[in-house]
Amino acid sequence: MLTVMKKVTDIFSQKKKTLSLELFPPRTPEGYEKLLKTLELFARLKPDFISCTYGAGGGSREKTLDIVEHIQKAHKIPAIAHLTCVLNTKDQVRDILGDIQRRGIQNVLALRGDPPADNPNWQPTKDNFSYAYELCAFIKETFRDAFAIGVAGFPESHIACPDKAQDALYLKMKIEAGGQFIMTQLFFDNHDYFDYVRRLRALGVSCPVLPGILPITDYQGTINFCQKCGTKIPDSVHRLFASTAQDKDVTIKKGIDFCTAQCRDLLKNGAPGIHFYPLNKIHPLDTIVSNLKDIL
Repeated sequence: MLTVMKKVTDIFSQKKKTLSLELFPPRTPEGYEKLLKTLELFARLKPDFISCTYGAGGGSREKTLDIVEHIQKAHKIPAIAHLTCVLNTKDQVRDILGDIQRRGIQNVLALRGDPPADNPNWQPTKDNFSYAYELCAFIKETFRDAFAIGVAGFPESHIACPDKAQDALYLKMKIEAGGQFIMTQLFFDNHDYFDYVRRLRALGVSCPVLPGILPITDYQGTINFCQKCGTKIPDSVHRLFASTAQDKDVTIKKGIDFCTAQCRDLLKNGAPGIHFYPLNKIHPLDTIVSNLKDIL
């Protein structure tokens, strides 16, 4: 029996504050089975929706859609399937979206995507979409209202576009093409998020801007990841975590406290919810969500 869940856009219109999280498809069968078990724990947090990332070139496409479908069928939680332009032809994108629709999935995060490690110099041709706004327009034009369309936002600007004003204009193009809500890249300075929202509102972008939050559980790992995606780590965060970086338990405790405070500030000052990046791990997200239960 086909399970059809709510669109994320409907959830935003019905709830003042949302709780959501992002997962990624494991590379091994053992990892996949482990994630299915962890999903039972994530479901107990009662998230409003869950998204699942997508490997460039379709390497994890089936796993992504299987996970999204499982979330909806087994746990009755609306889910978002990520979809990238990279390596997929326009015809392949149409086929993938048809598969997504047949599975009863009504939410898509439209992304350009990064070239895979084994093909770093990939460039789009006339048979590919070059940018996420083109993908948004295609989804809207071809599938009309079948999907709620989300797009990625970058509070500190995209790593390939350091001009914040220009980056906001690119975001506006995605919304005008069909995007309906924005999920941001991780950040640690809330001023960056609030400044970003102000830039978008000044351009007439009125849709929800959902902040993406990464709980810090590994200081050096966080530094390495942020260097790759272009997220800055404030000096205050370095001072907090550097001295105890080798103590995992202390790092996790500090990470819980920092993340809880960051999320409280966001929610109290207008954020429509929190979208967590827990890296497929239930802890410390379970503790953070418990800390926020009075405001989420």
